[in-house]
Amino acid sequence: MKQKIIYVLTTVLMLSCLFNACDEQDNELEFPFSVEISYSVDSKQVAFSALTHSAVSWNWDFGDGNSSTDQNPVHIYDEGGYYVSKLTATDKDGNTITKEVKLAIELTPYALLTGDHTMEGYNGKTWKLTASHSVNDILANSDATFSLLDEDIEFLPTGAFDMYLGLPEAYNDEFTFYYNGDYRQNTTDGTSFGGIAFAMIYQQLGLTSITKTGGEAVFGADVFALTTFTPDENATFVLTENEDFVIPTIPDFATSVLSSGIPVVTYPGVMTLDFSGTSAFVGIRDFHRKVIVQQITDSSMRLAMFLTLSPAAIMSQDPLIALSTTAVILTFSVVN
Repeated sequence: MKQKIIYVLTTVLMLSCLFNACDEQDNELEFPFSVEISYSVDSKQVAFSALTHSAVSWNWDFGDGNSSTDQNPVHIYDEGGYYVSKLTATDKDGNTITKEVKLAIELTPYALLTGDHTMEGYNGKTWKLTASHSVNDILANSDATFSLLDEDIEFLPTGAFDMYLGLPEAYNDEFTFYYNGDYRQNTTDGTSFGGIAFAMIYQQLGLTSITKTGGEAVFGADVFALTTFTPDENATFVLTENEDFVIPTIPDFATSVLSSGIPVVTYPGVMTLDFSGTSAFVGIRDFHRKVIVQQITDSSMRLAMFLTLSPAAIMSQDPLIALSTTAVILTFSVVN
């Protein structure tokens, strides 16, 4: 009898321990509702993972107009650029938590030019001509190969426009590109840097005033000038990634002649920045405001800009036809 009582007590104690252990285990598994996002990027494909506790549904907004209700979706973006991807998770009681991640997907030249428009307080991306220059910064002929204008000047050294021209103001202007296509310029001192022929003609037309000239000490004549300039508040730009860019040039540099008799040079398959329809320009103010983008990264870009340095290269003023005689290839850096 005593053995039976002991057996029953032992069985009760064992069952009690088992039930208590189960209750403790169940309590340990009741994690609070939480949400985090993990992701990996391969080209334009992004694999997302919803790291959630106590969630019963997931709603993804990929930031490009597409969505998913999978917990761990894989999404392919049609275009490179900046995106904000959001996850909204819901638990069994209807509570929700939203988390987001910022993505930079195979950044296009346009995205590199205009910056991350998804950032709070985004106000475009501002560039300015760098005084440090690089070995790629040159004064060139406006021919098909951008041959050196002066064989003795293989590239522009640091502070070249101050050293050669006496125009340090060339480095002051700032140029801001916006994601929506708007464009703003800050001249800081109310003047712009450009070619001498443009400055002379526009001054004769009463459209600007020359405030300073430079270059005589090196080139034997003034070839650049500072002129008064009020930026166009409604300026816009167009970036074209691949086009055959045709520009009027002097006969010695021409690759063909138009039916009108105007000699032109064609740069095939280049990227261009165009400010047509406005008074805006980038870097150097001259008759030819469309420029070639030779290279662009997140922090630096190199542009080829065209000048008409001799009034003799102006074929007509109505309509205006000015032959390009020189190309200036310069590096710009981001203003932080």
